[in-house]
Amino acid sequence: MRQLGRIAIFGGGTWATALAKIVLTQETHINWYMRRPEQIEDFLRIGHNPSYLTNVPFNIDRITFYSDINETVKDSDTLIFAVPSPFLKSHLEKLSVPINDKFIISAIKGIVPPENLLVTDYLIKHYGVPADRVAIIGGPCHAEEIAMERLTYPTIACKDLEKAAEVANLFSNRFVKASVSSDVDGIELAAVLKNVYAIASGVCHGLKYGDNFQAVLVSNAVIEMERFMQVVEPAQRSILNSAYMGDLLVTAYSSFSRNRTFGSMVGKGYSVKAAQIEMEMIAEGYYGTKCIMEINECYRVDIPIVETVYRILYENSPARAEIKSLREEILK
Repeated sequence: MRQLGRIAIFGGGTWATALAKIVLTQETHINWYMRRPEQIEDFLRIGHNPSYLTNVPFNIDRITFYSDINETVKDSDTLIFAVPSPFLKSHLEKLSVPINDKFIISAIKGIVPPENLLVTDYLIKHYGVPADRVAIIGGPCHAEEIAMERLTYPTIACKDLEKAAEVANLFSNRFVKASVSSDVDGIELAAVLKNVYAIASGVCHGLKYGDNFQAVLVSNAVIEMERFMQVVEPAQRSILNSAYMGDLLVTAYSSFSRNRTFGSMVGKGYSVKAAQIEMEMIAEGYYGTKCIMEINECYRVDIPIVETVYRILYENSPARAEIKSLREEILK
């Protein structure tokens, strides 16, 4: 554990808060970066995150809060990023200190627009972080269930499996059981795709399609996910593993899934903009849909479900007509 040194969490939202809860079951102290000083002030005053997972109490004596990203980096050895992928670039642009000598854990289940790079690839390309010094957290792990201490089984992936095991120990306790993998790119890509498929699932829910149809949609999404991954990030892997299909299932079906919720609102007739405003939270799949479509311009993989979601979100195509076309021509 101590090989990871001083741990810092970056982000003030639901997922960052859940991660802090887990880490503090193993560590006596963490550093915690939040962008807004007023959020830190409220946290210190009331003893919990004022905006997210407000039912999770913290011993604030075990936390050093920062609103300066550079000071956080300087005072830490392991950096856990848990900010929405569309905002990662703007956060990191504030850096004036290097991060290539740190160990980095990405808890971001998204892709960095407009570069269309997976988070680990972005860190390697733009910040010179060695590939074996980056790990990711994948698999089905909703923050809300972690807050309730429901059993959770994340997968920690790193090119260096010994380091993955160290991180898995950090993220394991009586209600979290972490496993390890070396398939960093595959698990990251699956995390982007499952958000898109969860939006499709939500749209169908909003249109009042039943469980039978949802099962067909998701089973076809599994096939589509595997097809795309084997072209873009080919590797020996079982798509049935919880890091891939498990994450897809929980995101497509759970009431805690913000991507499913976003899609459901669109299916019920909300405009994309209205649904985003109403949610007050980021649905990563909205950005991921466009990124995957742009990536696929090079590969030309058959991804009809992603294409359907893209037309609904970005071309203002009627959701009912798009799903009707999908169900009649593609789904089996």
